[in-house]
Amino acid sequence: MTGGEVTANPLKLDLRSHLKCLCVCFVATISTFQYGLDYAVIGGFLSMQGFLEVFGYKSTNPTTGRVRYNIDPTVQQLISSLMVIGTFISSLAVGPFSQKFGRKKGLWAATVINFAATGLMMGTTSVGALYFSRFLLGISVGWFLTFSQVYVHEAAPAHLRGIAFAVYQTQLSVGSVVGASIDYATHNMPNRLAYQIPLAAMFIAPALQSICLFFIPETPRWLIVQKREEEAEQSLRKLRNSNIDEAEFQAEFAEMRDGTRKQMEGSKTVFMDIWRGTYRRRTLLAIAVICFHAGTGSSWVVYYTTYYLEKAEVSDPFAYSILTTCCGILGVLFSFLYVRKVDRRAIMLWGCLGCGLFQLMPAVAWSIAPNSRAASSAVVASVALFKFAYTTLGPYAWLIGGEYPNNQHRGYVFGIASALNFLLTWLGTFTAPFFINPAALNWNAQYGYIWFASNIIMVVFTWFFLPETKDRTLEEIHEMFEAKLPARKFKGYKCTTVEEAARKASEKVAGIEEIEEVELKETRV
Repeated sequence: MTGGEVTANPLKLDLRSHLKCLCVCFVATISTFQYGLDYAVIGGFLSMQGFLEVFGYKSTNPTTGRVRYNIDPTVQQLISSLMVIGTFISSLAVGPFSQKFGRKKGLWAATVINFAATGLMMGTTSVGALYFSRFLLGISVGWFLTFSQVYVHEAAPAHLRGIAFAVYQTQLSVGSVVGASIDYATHNMPNRLAYQIPLAAMFIAPALQSICLFFIPETPRWLIVQKREEEAEQSLRKLRNSNIDEAEFQAEFAEMRDGTRKQMEGSKTVFMDIWRGTYRRRTLLAIAVICFHAGTGSSWVVYYTTYYLEKAEVSDPFAYSILTTCCGILGVLFSFLYVRKVDRRAIMLWGCLGCGLFQLMPAVAWSIAPNSRAASSAVVASVALFKFAYTTLGPYAWLIGGEYPNNQHRGYVFGIASALNFLLTWLGTFTAPFFINPAALNWNAQYGYIWFASNIIMVVFTWFFLPETKDRTLEEIHEMFEAKLPARKFKGYKCTTVEEAARKASEKVAGIEEIEEVELKETRV
């Protein structure tokens, strides 16, 4: 059925009634701080003398005679891209691991790997060991990102999933600012402490999260998939405020339980099922929208910010790197204002368009006046604006990609989609030095032309193919895909099956309460 704005979500659609769950989601996403921290920290190392003395080489400018340190493009590529390869491999393992062990244990495993990788990176002076530690760190970061996001998808109320993902992106963006700030504070140190101190910060967030995880439950939807429904009900109670109306609670749990049961009917091999029937469309859409991250060109702008600014001859690239990263935080904070009001499709459309324009702007400036002060200013402005635009859409691409799969398939689909996104990100980080390094093509900002075209393609894809899922429960989304609705019909569709399950549960609670009230009156008489 189609009509106005409708939802089968039986809960109160406010913020205050669900503060407890938002706090739990905050705990689940603490470790995403690592991703932003790593991007900022490693990007700064490539312009840090203490790091380059160990892993780079000296070069002399033939014109000025000035001695500077640089890094071989191959070493630069491997340092940057091996972490992404690690995220690719670990993301592929999310489905099988989470199917058996759950979401929390995935986060704990990531913490152990993170500690080993960071310790090795701090202690080694061998390029080979550095490569291996970067790969290990990628495995941990991949699991931090995917398991935390799957947890949020399955724990947060439908109308607050957007807010929960904005919290996720905020932690990632804060990690970037902290990383850039620590680099700025240590980059002039003449020894290895210049990069060892920033690396030490990588122990903090995982350690804090690993302790807090003891106090939060496993997700109720995963427990239902495991046919542990009593535990799932207890888990849901721990996620909801203690004063929640019992009829609301039972309606939500019934919708969740019955919807998941239907999703599991006839399922044999999960990995094969995601490519069959209506599930194939959901899998492909999830992969496509999550890969929007790589398609924006964020890999080269975010990862190589300091190096990019330095090669564009921007004065004090470390300071400007912090400034542009702060713009990313402003972007995600701005998204808090509209994520509950603006449709998912609109966020993707305008976000991709903005990212494309801010890739085009410095490319044009550099084409007209290369190496000029005006072109350098355009580079700084465009990096800042790009990070603002990217963080206004970034968390919601992850959000949408996790909403499309059903409860049984989510770990597999989200893991595969994340892996492909990381593979494309690796391609971006690996090839970027060929374009921007003076020892290679030396395109500098003109590299943005490629990513402008990529963003326009994503705008077109969003317009024609992305369904609208704002404020829908995961069970509603399943029903709409099963109805084979075209993308434009999702908004306004009334889901009768899940609504009926919620209504019956609510009426059952009301009936029990009425009987208890009558019995109480009779006892008093």
